[in-house]
Amino acid sequence: MTYKDKLNPEQKRAVQHAEGPLLIVAGAGTGKTTVITERINWLITEKHLKPEEVLALTFTEKAAAEMEERVDKALPYGYVDLWVSTFHSFAQRLLEAHGLEIGLTTDFKLVDQTGQWLLIRNNLEKFDLDYYKPLGNPTKFIQALVRHFSRCKDELVGPRDYLKYAEKFRLDNDLRKDEEAAMEVRRLEEIANAYDVYQQLLLDNNLLDFGDLINYCLDLFNKRPQILKQYQKQFKYILVDEFQDTNYAQYQLIRLLAEPKNNVTVVGDDDQSIYKFRGASVSNILEFKKDYPKAKEVFLNTNYRSRQNILDLSYNFIQLNNPDRLEVKLKVANKKLSKKLKSDRPGQGVIEHLHAPTLEEEMASVINKIQELFQSSDKITWNDFAVLVRANDQANVFVQGLERANIPYQFVASRGLFAKPVILNLIAFLKLLDDYHESDALYRYLTLPMFRLEPLELAKLTYLARRKAWSLWEAVLQAPVLTNVDMAAQKSLNTAISYVQKYASLSKEQKTSRIVFDFLNESGYLKYIDSLEELDKRQEFSYVGQFYKRIKSFEELNEDRSVKNFLKNLGLELESGEQGSLTPLSEEEGPDMVKVMTVHAAKGLEFKYVFIVNLVDRRFPTSERHEAIELPDALVKEIVPEGDVHLQEERRLFYVAMTRAKEGVYFSSAEDYGGARKKKISVFLNNMGFSQPAVKTISTTELEKIKRSYVKTRQIIKDLLPKKFSYTQITDFQNCPRLYYYRYILRIPLPGNHYFSFGSSIHLTLQRFYEEYKRRSGSKQGGLFDAPAKSPGPSTLPLNKLGASLGADQQNSHSAAIRDVVKLEELMNFYEQAWIDDWYQNKKQKEDYFKSGQEILKRFYESPHLLESTPSFLEKGFNLKVGEYTLTGKIDRIDETKAGYKIIDYKTGRAKEKLDADSKAQLLIYQMAARSVLPSIVTALAYYYLENDSQLSFLGTDKEIQNLQAKIIKTIEAIRDFDFEGFLKTHGKCDHCRGII
Repeated sequence: MTYKDKLNPEQKRAVQHAEGPLLIVAGAGTGKTTVITERINWLITEKHLKPEEVLALTFTEKAAAEMEERVDKALPYGYVDLWVSTFHSFAQRLLEAHGLEIGLTTDFKLVDQTGQWLLIRNNLEKFDLDYYKPLGNPTKFIQALVRHFSRCKDELVGPRDYLKYAEKFRLDNDLRKDEEAAMEVRRLEEIANAYDVYQQLLLDNNLLDFGDLINYCLDLFNKRPQILKQYQKQFKYILVDEFQDTNYAQYQLIRLLAEPKNNVTVVGDDDQSIYKFRGASVSNILEFKKDYPKAKEVFLNTNYRSRQNILDLSYNFIQLNNPDRLEVKLKVANKKLSKKLKSDRPGQGVIEHLHAPTLEEEMASVINKIQELFQSSDKITWNDFAVLVRANDQANVFVQGLERANIPYQFVASRGLFAKPVILNLIAFLKLLDDYHESDALYRYLTLPMFRLEPLELAKLTYLARRKAWSLWEAVLQAPVLTNVDMAAQKSLNTAISYVQKYASLSKEQKTSRIVFDFLNESGYLKYIDSLEELDKRQEFSYVGQFYKRIKSFEELNEDRSVKNFLKNLGLELESGEQGSLTPLSEEEGPDMVKVMTVHAAKGLEFKYVFIVNLVDRRFPTSERHEAIELPDALVKEIVPEGDVHLQEERRLFYVAMTRAKEGVYFSSAEDYGGARKKKISVFLNNMGFSQPAVKTISTTELEKIKRSYVKTRQIIKDLLPKKFSYTQITDFQNCPRLYYYRYILRIPLPGNHYFSFGSSIHLTLQRFYEEYKRRSGSKQGGLFDAPAKSPGPSTLPLNKLGASLGADQQNSHSAAIRDVVKLEELMNFYEQAWIDDWYQNKKQKEDYFKSGQEILKRFYESPHLLESTPSFLEKGFNLKVGEYTLTGKIDRIDETKAGYKIIDYKTGRAKEKLDADSKAQLLIYQMAARSVLPSIVTALAYYYLENDSQLSFLGTDKEIQNLQAKIIKTIEAIRDFDFEGFLKTHGKCDHCRGII
């Protein structure tokens, strides 16, 4: 069968287009990959072009490999070269050949986002940051800077362009005297200078980032026109796949290469443009006809995937993006053009909305439906199902449900290698080689399956370590004498410890990859993996192989290949937010499995049945999140659509999700996702005619079928939960159940943080300062449970009440009295004594923080706030009943003022301008605690931001307190009923638990 026999008329027209620009609008499921590969074949076999005279560009290595493989199979003869690649691979190839022409070395190294982060992080002092280097978290904005510089390069904005813009902005605003304009000038100049420093660092270290590849390629063509002409002459035809995903710089590269004949074919669909977050510009496809007025258009409208009613629903929905759609823009000139897809498959598909009372029941309804469909026909396989989520963290409950129901599944994610248990095990082993006393690492290492240590034996060791205040390593060494660990366990401990001691010695001489390889073999770990079930075996071997490649890559880039240096590099990667790139098993490699993935990951795939879940307000569509550092409008070259850009992108994403389905699309939602309010169904469901349905409660029997396998484990964990809860415990659980599990249930010692060391140092200093003042001045600190004191007369007011009752002159006198009682030099001495030097990354960072602390305390001592009042209570503990639960904590400081009590909490981070409900929560808990035991009312709550000596005050309302009480009770109940084991198996690492093994 020739290509002519298998193509429809529109596809043939696209394949056989002869000269000039061509726009192929390929709707979902219309065979665009077939059209591209057949067009390449046609150009080579029918137009007699040499393979190297056709350039085909796409966006992923997988797509490029697939395209090249198809072309290779179709060509009747061999060829010298086939230029089918990603944009970045193409640009890299040109720069490796011609980089010397513009001053680049041809052996440059390419850095990804993590490498960019590390480059800035390791040279932070060279950037002279102020606005974007908060004292409490100096690395906070590095990721934002990396994304910003990448965005600049997408728009062809170089450091010089940014510096010129900043200078122009300064000149334009010189006459303005307001502080806001002056701050904006400083901010822009800071970014422009940082961009310049960053680019110079790349050059100094012989590095290029991905944006550089395109920009330097354009620079090469602009500065060396003879090289441009060489490639313009070579590439007689250019084809671009997924054109809607190109950015401005990539489009300019295409336009330059296509001149002068402009034999450029672009294939895309504006309705499937879903990569705005990584720089894609939908305006490229929308503006293509303006740039090439004589371009021919071919609309591929025959869909070979979905049933007609699914296509109709999708088409009617995406028209909400009108008039900012290509179909509307092109119809102005040609009313016959339409993007409405027509199915090649007769019959109707299933479209259904599943609505449940809770997230748990939503999950159960989805899984029940999957089981029902699977059992309805022998022809249906698990591979026919996909559960699509808007964000990775929404997948966890469905992954847990599939596991409990014993349904084979694969969570398809591109990140998360470092969170896989087998990799965490290997990292734990390596950490022990560097430091035996890494107790968290040792605990994980001892749980490795080949050691066969029972949980009870490990519990004996952790108990001994806690009782003696030892590291776990010390407890293990003393176990034969001080515990009743049984003989079999002791033998396993001896074996485990011997491996650590042996490889710790070898690690001083051998590189990391050899250490890992030998340990995997000698310890029997590889043998254990080989004994697993087929799917688990393949998956685990895949993870180990990918990690091993990661180690080898590290060794190629570093002269010091030791375990110690590898761990240092890995630690910095984790700090940057890197989770480890991950290549999941492909459908061909893995057995029959339900796929769970984000909608972005599902692009280009198809399934018989698609479940789009969590369709409620703020989950899908999401709320818009602006970049931490926005590119100024004056520097943006792409043409931005007039409508709501974020909502339009969310609609396109939803359209992509629906058009993955062949036979049926199921929408699911629930009312209760754990928040204080019931959720409304997604506006997208309303747009399609679905109303808020009556909730269908899943029967207890059905739910228990899915829950049954983990009830016993949950009861055991419930018994280990703390009897009292703190605000920190609650926020830790809300932020990351994994962190909660390790810290409060297993009670494994966790690594500290220099931010906390610094904050604690300042807190202790101020506590000592006021305690000394009160001691010398004769003031006595009362207890929260003391009987209310009688109000003294005006002449007998103690010093700690003067600030609240005297006038300004008297307050100055009061302040002077405080400064007379405790001198500045003494405050600084308290600081030196209270200084905690733990967890700083290096000596310089420690010195910088220490100096910053001195400056903070000096400002505090000279501040007008010092005269307002002095504390009645310092670091006072409390036990607060909330419902049937007890909440414990400590209040930094309580001042008694003329109006009543003021509760103050110190903060060493950057000041906030406004407090949301989460930010208020800590002080609201203090207000609840103090209100029930203080002899007078609480009239003010304040965060005291020490860095800039400012306070942000408020007082909680009854409604805010009631809402917080309800949230606390609900969170504690969620903790008590949480499936920690299931969560740990399925949930990847986040920013809060990245340092945990």
